[in-house]
Amino acid sequence: MIAVERSFAVDHPTAAGHFPGHPIIPGAVLLDQVIRVLQEALQKELPTLEIRAAKFLHPVRPGDTMQILIDVLSATDYTFQCKVQQITAASGTIRLPAPKPRLP
Repeated sequence: MIAVERSFAVDHPTAAGHFPGHPIIPGAVLLDQVIRVLQEALQKELPTLEIRAAKFLHPVRPGDTMQILIDVLSATDYTFQCKVQQITAASGTIRLPAPKPRLP
């Protein structure tokens, strides 16, 4: 399992338009953080991948610290959870392209 924390600044620029008076961090930003954590753990760029499922269950707000948990199911399949104060904010699955076989 991969476990990393990411904090969002109180004045995070993407929160301004989501939603005036009740700002949240957009789901695309949460997914971007999950992908970055996976890239860091695998120590490689992931130019292509498939987000097979993503559910957004609870808002992440500016100033929150989010825990990203990634479980490895196989060389190509992963599940993730994003939690804020033990509450699941987002979850889903990611699939990487299958490794290309090496030719002799």
